Amino acid sequence: MSYCDYVNNNPSELPDYLLHKHYHDHQYGFQIDDDDELFGRFILEINQAGLSWTLMLRKQEGFRKAYSNFCIEKIAACTEEDRERLLLDPGIIRNRLKINAAIFNAQKIVLLKLEYGSFKGWLDAHHPLTLPDWLKLFKKNFKFVGGEIVNEFLMSTGYLPGAHSVGCPVYLEVRKI
Repeated sequence: MSYCDYVNNNPSELPDYLLHKHYHDHQYGFQIDDDDELFGRFILEINQAGLSWTLMLRKQEGFRKAYSNFCIEKIAACTEEDRERLLLDPGIIRNRLKINAAIFNAQKIVLLKLEYGSFKGWLDAHHPLTLPDWLKLFKKNFKFVGGEIVNEFLMSTGYLPGAHSVGCPVYLEVRKI
């Protein structure tokens, strides 16, 4: 079952369904122009590895708070004390490798911004690529990135097609953009 089928054919008032419905209808597959928000999605995709997307949606605000509203420069400047604070924060996934990856990746994006003006500028400069080419580029530049993480990050931010089924009401809206 596709994400579109799940959201469009299983209506419910349950909180988890409503989280998915909002994400599907207003975020998934839509381009993100703000670098910090774009990086926030990258952090969530990295942290989802081995876990459920439902958990990421539940913890999204916890991540936002713990990671300084996803401010790339603040995350890049994290100290050992900040790493320890993040490891103790129940609002996020307390995994040292994922926390270290977020900090490293923020530091790398700060450098990419010097050349491309923004994280989005770096992505736009390489768009369109095939998934295998994107994967090589991400592995060359970032930590804790595999095929599924890169695919979902790029699909969820509009850089790869396939976020929505052709019959999904949101498909036409995303396609217009």
